[in-house]
Amino acid sequence: MTEIEWWDYEDAAEMADALAGDIQFIIEAAIDARGAAVIALAGGKTPLPIYEKLVKAKLDWKRVTILPTDERIVPLGDPLSNVTALGKTFIPKGARVIPIVPAATEDYKAAGRSADALCQDLHWPLDLCLLGVGGDGHTASIFPGPDFDEALNGPKERRALGVMPDPLPPEAPVARVTLSRAGIASARALMIAISGKAKKKVLEDAIKQGASSAYPIGRVLAEVELPVDIHWSQQ
Repeated sequence: MTEIEWWDYEDAAEMADALAGDIQFIIEAAIDARGAAVIALAGGKTPLPIYEKLVKAKLDWKRVTILPTDERIVPLGDPLSNVTALGKTFIPKGARVIPIVPAATEDYKAAGRSADALCQDLHWPLDLCLLGVGGDGHTASIFPGPDFDEALNGPKERRALGVMPDPLPPEAPVARVTLSRAGIASARALMIAISGKAKKKVLEDAIKQGASSAYPIGRVLAEVELPVDIHWSQQ
């Protein structure tokens, strides 16, 4: 198991301040070192206050490329689209936001191959991967289902793939494209942002269970070699 450090906050606003500062530092360091930064950001509601703080940072945003850790296979502009939400926040600042699912398709495997090819063209490894965790223990869109093993144990060079969760999450009952465990684990910096006691318990249990965990996040973290920062707000 990798080295894990927990950071606890009273509320989402306090966590957003701290994480936005950390992400800004990572971006600045990447730009100083390589002239550009490539980061993957989680979707969902928990990180939104973080992004609202981060977007106010004085950065050379034109040197920043952002992709979602995962995307629902829906048209751009759809309320379920993670990249649409990221684009609305960061594109006005000049950042490059990558739609890893540029068009909805019924062939989710083909969508995954397209996303992987796109990721192969980006500077890799990622300078940062920011993950969320669902109440069921999924992370990015690594869910139980027919593609679960491939997402966890596919070729090390595969960075993204199409997945069909089983069962489909009721709040977003669609196929997905997700970063693979190998794509996540190769990042230069890995952070997790969660809120609430229930998710903290899930994550603690997943970490204890390690490689045998029933939770996807436990299986992902069991193979990560770099230190992981977990940021948790009580509410």
